[in-house]
Amino acid sequence: MTVMDISGNLVLLLLIILLGVMTIIWWKKSIRIHSQLPPGPTPLPLIGNILQVNPKAFLESLQKFREKYGPVYTVYFGSHPVVVMCGYEAVKEALVDNGEFFVNRGKMPLSDYINKGFGVLGSNGERWRTLRRFSLTTLRNFGMGKKSLEERIQEETHYLVEKLGKMQGKPIDPTFLLSCAVSNIICSIVFGQRFDYTDKKFLSLLNDISISMRFTNSTWGLIFFFFHKLLRHFPGPHFRGIKHLKDIREFVKEQIRHSQENLDPNFPQHFIDCFLVKMQQEKQNPNTEFHMENLLVTTINLFFAGTETVSTTLRYGFLILIKYPEIQEKIQDEIDKAIGRQRCPCIEDRMQMPYTDAVIHEIQRFGDILPTGVPHSTTHDITFRGYKLPKGTDIYPLLTTVLQDPEQFSSPGKFYPERFLDDQGNLKKNVAFMPFSTGKRMCPGEGLARLEIFLFLTSVLQNFTLTTDVPLEKLDLTSDTSSAGRVPRPYHMFVCPRT
Repeated sequence: MTVMDISGNLVLLLLIILLGVMTIIWWKKSIRIHSQLPPGPTPLPLIGNILQVNPKAFLESLQKFREKYGPVYTVYFGSHPVVVMCGYEAVKEALVDNGEFFVNRGKMPLSDYINKGFGVLGSNGERWRTLRRFSLTTLRNFGMGKKSLEERIQEETHYLVEKLGKMQGKPIDPTFLLSCAVSNIICSIVFGQRFDYTDKKFLSLLNDISISMRFTNSTWGLIFFFFHKLLRHFPGPHFRGIKHLKDIREFVKEQIRHSQENLDPNFPQHFIDCFLVKMQQEKQNPNTEFHMENLLVTTINLFFAGTETVSTTLRYGFLILIKYPEIQEKIQDEIDKAIGRQRCPCIEDRMQMPYTDAVIHEIQRFGDILPTGVPHSTTHDITFRGYKLPKGTDIYPLLTTVLQDPEQFSSPGKFYPERFLDDQGNLKKNVAFMPFSTGKRMCPGEGLARLEIFLFLTSVLQNFTLTTDVPLEKLDLTSDTSSAGRVPRPYHMFVCPRT
C-alpha cells in the first residue's frame, strides 16, 4: 500500500468520524429542544423510530405505543417528531377546546413536494382562510345544501342504477362504477360537466387518483414520509406515485385552459369559472391568493376529497349490507314506507328514515377509512397536558381511536346501527362521531359527502337487493389496512332487481 493510499484512507476515516460526531452533536441538540415533548419510544439518530414502526402494520404500531405511553405521545418519523393524540378526550381537547393553537396543517411530504404549500388543503395562515372561505361560499352558490346539487346527484344515481341493471346475474366489483358515479358529482361542480363512464380521459384520471392513493398508503409511501428529504433526489418507486400526481395536474390544467377560453365573467358556470373571475378582479393586488397555482391545487384538493372517501365508504357499506342481509332488508322496508318504488330518493326523506341514517353513521364509524386523520400543526408554543409543544409541532389526531373509543362506543368492533338510535327509534347523536375530523379544519365537504352517501345508497337499495355467492360467514369485514388508510377487502356482489 502506497503512502498516497494510506493518506487517502486516513482522510476518509477522518471524514466519517467528523460526520459521526456532527450527527451526535446535532442529535443531542435536537433531543434537548424536544425534551419537553410527550414521552415516546426512544428514537435513533436520523432514522427516528422507523425500526419500531412496521410499515405494513402502521396503525397497529401506533396503537402499541399508546398502550405503553398513554393517549398523548411522541414518535419520530426520521428526524422529525410528531405528537400523536388518541381517544375522544385528547382529540377534542386539542382540536376543539384549543382549536386556535392546532389549526395549522402539518407536514404531508408527498403533497408538499408536488403542491408547494398551495391550495386549500395544505396551506396555512391567511392563504388557508382566504381559500377556505372562497371555496365554501362558491360550493354553496353552486348547490351545496341546495336543490340543484341534489338534482345532480339524483341524475347520477340514475346512471349508476342503469349500469347496475345491465349487469344483473353477473358478479360485480363495485369499485369502478362507484368511483365513476361519485367523481362525476365533483366534476359537475368543479368543471361544469359529467363524464361518460367510458370516457378515456376520465378513466385515466380515476386510475391516477387510485394509484396515487394506493402509493400514499403503501409501505413505500410511508418510507417516503420518513425520508422524503433524501429520497426525492433519487429514483425509485416513489417517483411512480409522483408521476400519477403530475398527470392529475395536467388533466386539471387542461380543464382550466378550456374554462379560460370559454369564460363569461358575468355568468360563471362552475368553481373554476368563479376562481378565474376572482383572479381578474384581484389582478392588481400583488398579494392576492387568487392566482393560477392556488386555482390548480385547490381544484385538485376538491377532486381528491370528493372522490375517494365517498366511493370507499359506499363500497364498504355495500359489503356490510351483503354480510348482514337482515339490515339490508330493514333499510328496504324503510325505503318502501318513506319513498316507495316510483320516485327518486331526496334529502328530505332522510328525516323520515332514522334507521337508514343510523346504518350510514355506523358504516362511517365502523369503516373508519381515514384512521390517522390529516396532520395538524401548532400555530404557537403551547402547554398541553403538562407538555410543551413548540410552534410548528406536527400533530396526528388519531381518528380511529375516537371512532373506536370504548368509552364512547360500547363493543366498538361490532357493527351495530342501533347505537345511533334512542329508545323511540329516533337518530341519536354521539359526540365522538367524527369521521370528517372536528374543529376548524374539519372536512369542508362533509355536507356534500353525507348527501351523496344517503342518495346513492338508498337509490341502489330501492332498486336492487345485493347478494353474494360466498358463504356469509366467510365474508371478511376487516379492512385491507395500509399505512394511513382503510379500504374494504376486494369482493364481488350480485344485484337482484326487487320485485
